[in-house]
Amino acid sequence: MVFKKKKEIQVDALVLDHKEVERLQSFVDAEKQNLASLLLHCVQLPDGIQQIQCIKQIVPLLKKMDVNSSCNPMVKSCLDILGIIYFSLSTKNPLKKVLASSLNGLPEPFMTEAVQSFICCLKKELETTDIYSYRKVLDSLASCMENFSLGKAGVSSLFKEVLQFLQKSLIEIQEENRKLSGNRIAQTQLMHDLLMAIKVSMMVVQKVQENIQENLKPGSFVCQSMCSLLKCFTNCLMDEEVLQTVQTTSGLAVVLFIKILFEPVEKLPSLVSDLLLRSVKCADVPEWFMDSCGILCTAEVSDSTLLFLCHGALAMLEWKNNSMGQNGEKLLLDIVLVLLSLNSRLKESSMAMSLSRILAIWTSSALDVLDSSSQSLKCTLTGSSDTTGKLLEYVYAHWEHPLDAVRHQAKLIFRNLLQIHQATVKGSVVKSDPFLSMLTENLLNLEWHVKGKYASLGCLVECVGIENILTVDRTIPVQILDVMGDQSLAPYASDLLETMFSHHKNHLTAVFQESTWIDQWHETWVSPLLLILCEGNPDQTTYVIDYYLPKLLKCNPGSLNYMIKILQASSDANVGSWNTRGALGALMACLRTARAYGHLQFADVMRDGLVSVGCIKKGLVHQHVQVRIDALGLLCETHRSTEIVSMEEMQLVHFFIIYNLNSQSPAVRHQICSLLKKLFCRIQESSQLLYKLEQNKTKQESVKELAKLDPYCTLQQYKDFISSVCDRLFEALFPGSSHSTRFSALTILGLIAEIFSVPNGQAQAVFQLAEEIDRTRVQTLIKCFASTFEEVKILAFELLRKLHKATLNLQDSGDIHHLFRASMDLSTSAKPYDCVTASYLLNFLIHRKELLNICLKDQPVVLNFLKKECISAGTVETNTLAVVRLLLAKLEGEIFQAEKSLLQAAASFPLYGRVHCITGALQQLPLTNLTLMTEWKHMVTDLILISYKLSTVVAPVVQSSSPEGLIPMDTDSEIADHLQMILHEIQPRDTNYYFTRAKILKEGCRTDLEKLVDGKPVDVSEDMRGKEQTCDVTAQMVLVCCWRSMKEVSLLLGMLCKLLPLKATSESSDGLITEEQIKDIGNYFKHHLLQSRHRGAFELAYTGFVKLTETLSRFLKFKQMSGILLCL
Repeated sequence: MVFKKKKEIQVDALVLDHKEVERLQSFVDAEKQNLASLLLHCVQLPDGIQQIQCIKQIVPLLKKMDVNSSCNPMVKSCLDILGIIYFSLSTKNPLKKVLASSLNGLPEPFMTEAVQSFICCLKKELETTDIYSYRKVLDSLASCMENFSLGKAGVSSLFKEVLQFLQKSLIEIQEENRKLSGNRIAQTQLMHDLLMAIKVSMMVVQKVQENIQENLKPGSFVCQSMCSLLKCFTNCLMDEEVLQTVQTTSGLAVVLFIKILFEPVEKLPSLVSDLLLRSVKCADVPEWFMDSCGILCTAEVSDSTLLFLCHGALAMLEWKNNSMGQNGEKLLLDIVLVLLSLNSRLKESSMAMSLSRILAIWTSSALDVLDSSSQSLKCTLTGSSDTTGKLLEYVYAHWEHPLDAVRHQAKLIFRNLLQIHQATVKGSVVKSDPFLSMLTENLLNLEWHVKGKYASLGCLVECVGIENILTVDRTIPVQILDVMGDQSLAPYASDLLETMFSHHKNHLTAVFQESTWIDQWHETWVSPLLLILCEGNPDQTTYVIDYYLPKLLKCNPGSLNYMIKILQASSDANVGSWNTRGALGALMACLRTARAYGHLQFADVMRDGLVSVGCIKKGLVHQHVQVRIDALGLLCETHRSTEIVSMEEMQLVHFFIIYNLNSQSPAVRHQICSLLKKLFCRIQESSQLLYKLEQNKTKQESVKELAKLDPYCTLQQYKDFISSVCDRLFEALFPGSSHSTRFSALTILGLIAEIFSVPNGQAQAVFQLAEEIDRTRVQTLIKCFASTFEEVKILAFELLRKLHKATLNLQDSGDIHHLFRASMDLSTSAKPYDCVTASYLLNFLIHRKELLNICLKDQPVVLNFLKKECISAGTVETNTLAVVRLLLAKLEGEIFQAEKSLLQAAASFPLYGRVHCITGALQQLPLTNLTLMTEWKHMVTDLILISYKLSTVVAPVVQSSSPEGLIPMDTDSEIADHLQMILHEIQPRDTNYYFTRAKILKEGCRTDLEKLVDGKPVDVSEDMRGKEQTCDVTAQMVLVCCWRSMKEVSLLLGMLCKLLPLKATSESSDGLITEEQIKDIGNYFKHHLLQSRHRGAFELAYTGFVKLTETLSRFLKFKQMSGILLCL
């Protein structure tokens, strides 16, 4: 079982004014036990949670006080302060609700004083004049009306003042909104304030009815205020510029206030009906009505206004028990006519959603009215009536609407229409009902690709019963299962099937005995399922297993035995093939699903002999890949994460691993690793349970299942099993093994290392992979770096990193030196994937202390500065600095040679490998937390300069318009002749002079970059000294060398921009890269992106440029520069 971590609740502490604190201090008694002491202690607490506990003690303390103490000045002052506290708290603060809840239990003797205190505080709140403080007052009024007796009493006493404030706030907010036209943010906030004001107005008049009835006389202040409010609501309703939620709520408020103000009540439905039909006669309505909302009668009314008026009528008028009589019935029919007429005009999505919701409300209101309606209305709303027909047409037109909400409302309307019809024909036989029969026939005649058909059929099943549906066509279940090959239809089909077989089961159990009904149910619902699982196409069987099978087993878990019996009987004859599951595959799918959903225990399978071990083994090596996955899922997936893994399960999993590591499908490999991860997690969690059981084995064990186990023996079995799995996985990493085998083995080994790790000794580990590692296995993992697939290199590197401590003593300095020399050689290989191997090798070696001495022996002059500095820094940082400096020194010499001969560079030492290794080494280092800051600053400067130099050397090739690239220069005449032949073969279209013949560079063309390292010339390797040999190299080789070099330069510069901390000026010392360097890199990317002709180099330069702009966007002073670069 997984326990979710409880979310920590944050409560803002209340803060009291200094004056009120002093007032409390003046009443504190010597023992600090009175109410003032409690409140003072409460406001002095810094934590809101603690203050909640204090507030809960107020009422119990008051109950202990003398009844006559209600007149005590201390008590009165404390009640005043409680009122101040209540109105100072925000609505979202839990303290406010806790205080209100506590004060609801206030003893009766203190109620009068408390009400007076709250009236005083509320009156002060209502005097607010700042329009942007109105929201706080409105929130307080709303809080007072929500189950808070003191608040409601205060609002009732100040009813006139509250109405006056609401009127003022509505008028001023609307006026302010007009002034701020164009300022969308401010207007949106005002719209929400306006919405709150309308809601509070409705809340007040609904909950303070007695004040209205007493003061609602023509010309009275209350009447005038309510008419003014009605006018404000009408203006909001008619205003198309306000938010739709404001319009909707205004429609509710308009009808509510008309309902309260209009007399006689009997004529109210007729008035609303005339208002909706635009047939109000001005002479027949009161003067206040024309003054307040006469615009609804005289002006042009929009469709949205009519829609929300209909909503208001449905929501605010009393429809139950047909309390409005004949006039109410007429209004009900008029509303649906208006809504249906609006349907053809309201096409905007939000309005279409509102219309569907209001139509659903209408159907619910119609059901309420029909309970005691006239026969005339029943005839009008019967299934064959025009009104029902039009509503059905609406359902058919919207049951596949793009909006989920509209589709849901269409389904609700259809269900309510069926209930309305049943209410109009009570007493008739459902089976012979012509409307329902016709509806059933029409729905069944529709194609099964119509998604709306499924929900409607589900409603029809609930209405007429499944037997009436199956009587029409017994093959309906088979037809529905056939369409489940389409994933878009599978959820709809499975929901319909669930409705049907659930109702069928209920029907059969009510009519027949257990022994007779189950066979019929299996024949109808289970047999078609088994046929599809055995012979269906892969997509169909997958969706049936995912959507249908779990619901069927949940409805009747006992059907699993029937499935096993049927499938086992035919498993030998129908074994399946590579594209069909057969009976064996169907059996594995059923067992896996049943166990995953808790309907089956593996121990029961073994104990009761439901399925043999041999049968499961056949599933684990079946031709059909999904059958193998299902068989493995049967072993790995359980309903309980701490269920003990049996010996049989472990043996079968080991058997599976032997034959299934080499799957060619990435999706299958992912599923295998995911299932094995579940198994390993289960072993880890159950092992912790076993450790506790072992420690408490002298105590009575309450869990019967565990009481029968020998914890020590089971833990040993766990360890032996995982150890044998690791043996098999390491054996699979033999030289020449396939990519898929290596990927699977390394992934599973990584899971074992991760799951069975013990962080900080928090738990006991049943297995430690480090204990299984020896010298040979370390070498095996290192050899995986030679794979041509980078994902294998990544997995091997991550595994070695997890086993870092275990590998420290398994390699001597000779091994480290050998690997280091290999990585240096690979970094200049002409095969692109070799430099990736070199990068991973170096990143692995960087964690070894011996590496520094090896680097010092290789380049003692270049790395001499590290001897003194490495003491203060960690191993990783020092080694990374040494490796990067060494690579940089070698790269500089190679660039010098490349200036003479790109042919020689492409054939003997492609430049991109060194840069790739440098980037890889830097990515492993926390560049924001370094010790050797001075050395790293010099390093970054040198890296940027050498990047520019390398880019200059390879740019002419990358920037050429020739499809194969060009080699524009060379310093040796023989090589130049050879190059001339390649140029002739390429036949470039460029007109630049140096593309027509090979250019001979002067020997003296060297720059000051050779003094990059300590101001001394760079040592060049022996194979690069003297006269270079002419190499057989194609133009493609040169192009690959150049564009990959440009790519690595772009990625290195982008990484430096993104990861290194940026300092403001070149004089400051808190960063590694200066403002000028950032600008230079930006100009470099701009120039390169504008000049590159090679798509690969362009795209990767673009990647580096994006990293640069991300860095610039984090700093305000560089945002303008980022915009300038993007505009070029």
